[in-house]
Amino acid sequence: MPRGPRLDAPGALHHVIVRGLDRQSIFRDDRDREDLLARLSTLIQAGALRVYAWALLPNHAHFLLRTAGRPLPRSMRSLLTGYAGAFNRRHRRTGHLFQNRYKSIVVEEEPYFLELIRYIHLNPLRAALVPDLRSLDQFPWGGHAALIGTREYLWQDTQEVLRQFAPTLRRARAAYRRFVSEGQGQGRRPDLQGGGLVRSLGGWAAVKDLRRGQAAYTGDPRILGTSMFVEHFRSELEVQERRAPHGLPLTALIHRVCHHLGIPDERCMGDGKQHLVARARGGIAYIWSAMWGRSGRALASALGVKPQSVYRAALRGRADREEWERIVARGK
Repeated sequence: MPRGPRLDAPGALHHVIVRGLDRQSIFRDDRDREDLLARLSTLIQAGALRVYAWALLPNHAHFLLRTAGRPLPRSMRSLLTGYAGAFNRRHRRTGHLFQNRYKSIVVEEEPYFLELIRYIHLNPLRAALVPDLRSLDQFPWGGHAALIGTREYLWQDTQEVLRQFAPTLRRARAAYRRFVSEGQGQGRRPDLQGGGLVRSLGGWAAVKDLRRGQAAYTGDPRILGTSMFVEHFRSELEVQERRAPHGLPLTALIHRVCHHLGIPDERCMGDGKQHLVARARGGIAYIWSAMWGRSGRALASALGVKPQSVYRAALRGRADREEWERIVARGK
C-alpha cells in the first residue's frame, strides 16, 4: 500500500520515532549521542521546534515535539541528514543509516501529552538500559532526568510539562516522578505508537488526501486523537489552505519571483552568481522550503543546482522574508 503524505501544521504536537536500518545501531558511543543532541539544540535555538520528551536507545530514538517556525519535514531532514553524514565519516562507513523515513504521528494533547511523555521516558527502563527508576533518574540520554532535576538540558522545554503537575517546581517534580513510577508496569503501548511510516511532503496541503469524511480521518494512522480532534484538524486545514497557495506549481513560483526582480526565469538555472540571481534563488528557496515545506531536492533539480545550494539559498532568503511573503500574498 502506498504511504501517504506526512502531516504537519504550525504548532502541531508530534510523536517522532527514528529507527536504524535493519535494526542496526544509530549510536555507537557517547560522541554520537552528543552530536545528535547538539544538532537538535541548534534547531530549537533557531525557533524550529520545542521538545518535551526524548530518549536515545541504541537502534532508535523517540521525541515528543511541537513544530514552531519551520515545517517538521524540513527540520527532520536537517537533523537526520546532517547526523547520518557525520556518523558515516566518524565511523568510516557508507550507505543509509536510518530505516526508510522516520515515523511521525500528529497527537491530540488531551489525553496523550502526559501519557506520551511517560511512555517515551520509560523506554530506557523497558529496554533494560537501566535496572530501575532510581537509575533512570540519572540516565543522561533521555529527557526524564531534566524533568527530575538531576541533569540540565537548556533546550528541553521542562516548564510546560511540569506546570501540568503542580504550581511549584518541587511539588511538580515529585508529582511527575510518581506519575512515571505508576507507569512502570504498563509495558509497550501500541495504542501510543500510531500507524505505519508515511511520506514526507509537509505542510497543510498534505492533509488533502484525508478529505473523505470523518471515518477516513478517525482511522488514519498518522493521527492519534478523537473524532472531535480530527474534525478540528480539518477546520484548521481549511484556514491554512486559504492563507497560502501551496498548490502553486514550482515553475509558476520561479516565474513570479523572477518577474518581481525583473530578470528572465532562465537566469535562475545553472551556476549563475550575479546578485539578482542569488536574490531570486534565495526568495524561491525560502518560499518553497521554509514557507511551504516542499522538497529541496525537487527544487535543486528544477534549478540545476545541488541540494546543499538550496538550503544555503533558503537561509539567505530568510533575511528578506517579509518581501517574499508579500509576493506570495499578492498571488492569492
